[in-house]
Amino acid sequence: MKPQLAERELTSEGPRRERAAAPRRRRVTVNQAESPLSWLHARGHLTDRLFVAGECLRADYERAAIGPRVTMRWEPLRGGGASGGGLAPSERQIAARQRFDGALAMAGSGLSDILWRVVCACESLPDAEKALEWPSRSGKLVLRLALERVADFYRVP
Repeated sequence: MKPQLAERELTSEGPRRERAAAPRRRRVTVNQAESPLSWLHARGHLTDRLFVAGECLRADYERAAIGPRVTMRWEPLRGGGASGGGLAPSERQIAARQRFDGALAMAGSGLSDILWRVVCACESLPDAEKALEWPSRSGKLVLRLALERVADFYRVP
């Protein structure tokens, strides 16, 4: 994946006693192509096993074409080839959907929400915590627990 670097300007107000002063501004460079999962892995918050499990889940989500479509699919329908393992495209999509549903079921109803938001929808952890009305900084621990179960489902060593 090729990095897509962008400059952003952040403002920080600092401690409460300094709010009367103007907020400090700084410029940072961010990689817009980096997913929240790869960001956590790159900074040591996720082990290789958990990262691979999350990538397997995301790949099945994309293969199953569960996300919303904007336009019509115009790819020709052909039978399986060397890459398809002998399955037709619709059969591969159904198999991916079954694996995806099985992985979320293995994670459980309370953990599948954070999995879908961070891994599939690429929401940041703070945004997912706000949407789920969880306390701040609790999402990372819950995400690790969910990814452990998903790693067991995909049999990641």
